[in-house]
Amino acid sequence: MSSPCPCGSSLAYEACCGAFHAGAAAPTAEALMRSRFSAFARRDAAYLMRTSHPSARARARPGDLRAAFAMAWTRLEIVATARGGVDDAEGVVRFRAHWRQGEKTGVLEETSRFSRDHGEWVYRDGPRRPAVERR
Repeated sequence: MSSPCPCGSSLAYEACCGAFHAGAAAPTAEALMRSRFSAFARRDAAYLMRTSHPSARARARPGDLRAAFAMAWTRLEIVATARGGVDDAEGVVRFRAHWRQGEKTGVLEETSRFSRDHGEWVYRDGPRRPAVERR
C-alpha cells in the first residue's frame, strides 16, 4: 500500500509529488510548490536544488537545508496563488507550512515566487514571515 502524499492532496505519493521527484515536470507553480514541500518532508535535497533558480541556489547557505530537515513538516496550506498556470511564465504561491520539532510546533508562512527556466517551473525566492512557534 502506498503512503499519502505529504503535500496534502488526496493522492498517493507516487501518483502525486513522487512523479515530480522522479523527474516529471510540474505543470504549474502550485504543483511545484507542493512538490517542494513534499521534498522538505522527505528530506530530498537534490530535488530542492534541482528545482531552484540558479540565483536561489547561489544564495543558499549550507546550514539552510540542515535546519529545515531537522523539522518534521506536517501539513501544507495553500493560501493564495497568482498566475503560475500552464501558460504563464511567472507565478506566486502564498502558503503556510506546519512543522514539529520535538515538543515544539509552528507555522512558516511564505509568499514564494516562481518562474520558468528552460520551460520548467523553478523556485526564485520568497519573503517569509518568521515561523510562529507553538508549544
